[in-house]
Amino acid sequence: MADARPLDCEVAILGLGPVGATLANLLGAAGLDVVVVERDAAIYPLPRAIHFDGEVMRVFQSLGLRADVEAISRPGLEGMHFVNADDRVLMVRGGTAAEGPQGCANNHYFHQPELEAVLRRGLARYPNVRVLLGREVVSIDASADGMRLALADGDGPAEVSARWMVGCDGGRSPTRRAIGATMEDLGLHQPWVVFDAIVERDDHGLPDHTVQRCDPARPMTICNVTGRRRRWEIMLMPGDDPETIGRPEQVWPMIARWVTPRTARLERSAVYTFHSVLAHGWRRGRLMLAGDSAHQTPPFLGQGLCAGVRDCANLAWKLVRVARGAASESLLDTYEPERRPHVKAFIELAVRLGAVIQATDPEVAAERDARLLAGEATVFEYPQPGLGPGLHAGPLGGTLFPQPRLADGRRLDEAIGNAFAVLGDAEAIDAADAATRARWSAAGAVILRDPGDAVSAWWRDRGARAVVLRPDRYLLGAASDAAGLEAVAALMPRAA
Repeated sequence: MADARPLDCEVAILGLGPVGATLANLLGAAGLDVVVVERDAAIYPLPRAIHFDGEVMRVFQSLGLRADVEAISRPGLEGMHFVNADDRVLMVRGGTAAEGPQGCANNHYFHQPELEAVLRRGLARYPNVRVLLGREVVSIDASADGMRLALADGDGPAEVSARWMVGCDGGRSPTRRAIGATMEDLGLHQPWVVFDAIVERDDHGLPDHTVQRCDPARPMTICNVTGRRRRWEIMLMPGDDPETIGRPEQVWPMIARWVTPRTARLERSAVYTFHSVLAHGWRRGRLMLAGDSAHQTPPFLGQGLCAGVRDCANLAWKLVRVARGAASESLLDTYEPERRPHVKAFIELAVRLGAVIQATDPEVAAERDARLLAGEATVFEYPQPGLGPGLHAGPLGGTLFPQPRLADGRRLDEAIGNAFAVLGDAEAIDAADAATRARWSAAGAVILRDPGDAVSAWWRDRGARAVVLRPDRYLLGAASDAAGLEAVAALMPRAA
């Protein structure tokens, strides 16, 4: 029965998918009082997202969940092979070694219900995080002082009162409507059938790597997920009926060269339209967006979930400091300007890759094949964009710092935790003046002097002698002398 008394909290999160659960873990670990409202009563049991990258695994590591996530995922070391209608390899987007720049492989495949279960078990560590399952928000009332969320009838509170709210509520986001955000269309809206199956035999003959079949007669993607799970994504062609094309009896003949109903078991078949859109206006006062509510990317790079988790990593440390009174609300003004150009770079590359895969004119496809076979694939390299304008300075500011191992064998983030960090040559750090050191202390920064060649080679190769890392592991800035360190330190907010 509904309780008339509102449930009060510091931060309300709407949506407990992987993005909402990641944000709740980040805020819960920092000690904020969080309420998560989720419409569904249980985890959706069927496959959805299947890929995340090394930066995302690094976020899961920061939550203390790396081992649990590794147990339900697999590293994608085999890369992605683009082949034409004759099965000729046009280009290969290679995977990384098991210990890549982020301290792990750069591609990981997983079954989303298993990942969501790991993240929800992580939330159970925090009594300050309360989860309301099977409850739907029917109205959002925003004021200068906070948020009031009215819930549909059900057990528990009828209303949640929060100082801040983050909508991790998907592509049809009620939060986005409440903010009044506008949408930028980046050009791709294409329906595909997504067909998930479990192969019944070990000797199935399917490739370990992902295959992008650039066949103008029927573009298709084949993914090795985890265990015996495989996914086929099949582009709709002129004449296909979207209402019937996803039925199993329609799909099995299209993938008969690989599996049949006798060798594989259908898990899910659905028609989705792959979108490329980007919201403008991720924040209005104390109301914010993260994940698919702020952006939607085609799946050709596997970056949809990754973008949402990056949103969380960027937003969480800022929101903690603002909520604790350690920084002004203006710090949150850096969230969208930093994140939107970053995610846009990934969406635009996914759109370019989609154009390669989705070419259906035979002449256009033949020209594409000739270009790619001649080696013209460099424009499709995995992007490493920096952040947009925000809380960072200098040419290296806003760059993601890698996670090498220290001399004692620990990964970098294991040594510095989730704090600001100052890494540098001992001489450069020791030359910092008292005011700079005071700012480091006020921000709760971890100091690492001479952390070893595996770490220091990065800044030395770029003409610096020290770097200052933000809690999300992007550079606040780099310096070559004491004056440079002082300038970067001036940007640091106090510790929460």
